[in-house]
Amino acid sequence: MPDHVPLADEPGRLTVPACPDRSGARATGMRRWDVLYGIVFLAGLLVVGASSGLFGRHWLAVAAVAAMAPWYLAVGRPHILAAEGIMSRRAVIYMTGIVLLFAVADLQVPNAWFLSIAILPQCYEVLPPRRAMIPVITMTVIAACSVAYSARSLPGAITAAALAAAVIAFTLAFGGYLGQILTQSGERAELIAQLEATRAELAEVSRQAGVMAERQRIAGEIHDTLAQGFSSILMLVQAAEAQLGHSPSTARRQLALAAQTARENLAEARTLVGELSSAQLQAGTLEDALRRITERVGEELGITARFGTDGASRRLAAATEVVLLRTGQEALANVRKHAAAQSVGVRLCYAEASVRLEVTDDGAGFDPAMVNGGYGLRGMRARVDEAGGTVAVRSGPAGGTSVQVEVPA
Repeated sequence: MPDHVPLADEPGRLTVPACPDRSGARATGMRRWDVLYGIVFLAGLLVVGASSGLFGRHWLAVAAVAAMAPWYLAVGRPHILAAEGIMSRRAVIYMTGIVLLFAVADLQVPNAWFLSIAILPQCYEVLPPRRAMIPVITMTVIAACSVAYSARSLPGAITAAALAAAVIAFTLAFGGYLGQILTQSGERAELIAQLEATRAELAEVSRQAGVMAERQRIAGEIHDTLAQGFSSILMLVQAAEAQLGHSPSTARRQLALAAQTARENLAEARTLVGELSSAQLQAGTLEDALRRITERVGEELGITARFGTDGASRRLAAATEVVLLRTGQEALANVRKHAAAQSVGVRLCYAEASVRLEVTDDGAGFDPAMVNGGYGLRGMRARVDEAGGTVAVRSGPAGGTSVQVEVPA
């Protein structure tokens, strides 16, 4: 039975595997962005400080730039890690604060536009792509106005306007492209989740099918070994009781056969529990096992029982030998229970690519088309079908029965 599939916590309730934890990869990416932000903030602080005359003037710009780092660590970074670009109140508050701090710094020191290298990517980390364009455009316009005001010339104003237009155009294009990527990533994540859920459901269905197949296989093993052995023991004990009064020796012989059958049944039970294989095959070859069970039926019923082989005998695959042995046991059990035969014959025929087992008797026979109950023939056909073989049953009301099973060698 497969042991690598997820089990159900409760009947009818699947244990669906959780989606892969992406928090580790995201945290690693955030640490790299932290390094970039730190470098840019530090450089921006130095640029603003140097532009203020060694921090003597425009102290408000220096304070605004210095406040960006703790504002990012306290408000922006936790939102980026938790919300992944989802619109929220914290995101709006963070971006509003960043825009105000940038405006304070840039309007006093135009060189503070250098901070946009770190701030503009943050907009797309904190907000959805379309909403992120609002603070991006706002800060671009502020930087352009600051540069134009400090230049106080027409060429400077034109240059600032051109740069602002270029940045805004790039932002619009980049924002649309990033939006498509995020949309596709979300769709892929949803598809992956659906596939994982479907895989869990299929694994559970496979497990249930495996359980059913294993139950059927064990049922077949019990029917073909233990149940038949118990039936034989019961028949022998009943026959011994009938012989106790006038033929004690016959009764003792039948009781001895019952004891031997019980010991073999016990060995079969232990083997089924331990290895789910055949104890009779472990004790010898397939021919030896078939010969023993054929002779046993003859002794139990007091009829002629013959076993023979055709072709060059050889060892077969263990599964094939089990199929042939169980089929022979089932056919002989039917002879014991139903045929009232005077003789039975078992023949094992080896061919180049297949092996055929024939069990024939001269008993009462039956109409195979009228058999619609019981496990015997149905279980026999299922077992042989699983091995890729065929079963042919020929019988008539007064013509005996022939069971032929052929499986690939």
